[in-house]
Amino acid sequence: MKMKKLLSVVLVAACTLSMAACGSGESKNTGSASDDSDTLVMATNAEFPPYEYHDGDEIVGIDAEFAAAIADKLGKELKIEDMAFDSIIPAVQGGKADFGAAGMTVTDERKTQVDFSDSYYTGRQVIIVAEGSDFATPEDLEGKKIGVQLGTTGDIYASDTPENGGYGEENIERFNKGFEAVQSLLQGKIDAVIIDDQPAKAFVAENDGLKILDTEYIEEEYALCFKKDSKLVAEVNDAIAALKEDGTFDKIVAKYITAE
Repeated sequence: MKMKKLLSVVLVAACTLSMAACGSGESKNTGSASDDSDTLVMATNAEFPPYEYHDGDEIVGIDAEFAAAIADKLGKELKIEDMAFDSIIPAVQGGKADFGAAGMTVTDERKTQVDFSDSYYTGRQVIIVAEGSDFATPEDLEGKKIGVQLGTTGDIYASDTPENGGYGEENIERFNKGFEAVQSLLQGKIDAVIIDDQPAKAFVAENDGLKILDTEYIEEEYALCFKKDSKLVAEVNDAIAALKEDGTFDKIVAKYITAE
């Protein structure tokens, strides 16, 4: 579904940062959105290194640290709620979280459910296969069994019909976590995994016998999601612009992603 460049990722614990809560011990998976105007609650799925992942009791990564920087710009503290990826939008819609951040791609379908901030990163969906396989391009996987994480854009695009660039619902196997899909691939139960490129690099680096196809599957834009008509969107957009202009965002990315 989305991200970029020949970069290498260092995994920690469950998969990939550690200044995450931006020095604010708020990155715990507890807390919920409330009337506390001094706190912002972020819903995430901490299974996407280097964007969000577990480091001991903390949730760290690019999204976690960037969200903490945004909250700081707004004079607020950040709390992070960890949940299944497909629970993030419902949590935001229901007011249990102020916004969602999980390497989330902007799609027309999601725009009908939530509002998005300005894009802060361009990502890619890539394909992981076993080393030594004959697969070289996305087209080579037609009719094969594809693993995806439930509710992600990899799921959305791959389960579409072949005419629309997908592989057909009947060829898709869904997993709650990207790591579970990778394990299924290692066990020979599926033929490939479609997932964001940075988590893909982390998984491949930690598991022998896997590789990423040279041809990306699709490119996309990442943004934060908010409840429809949330007044926070404009404020967060201003913060995003300021943090990108002063180099803060680039420093955060460089902390988790280094050029090979």
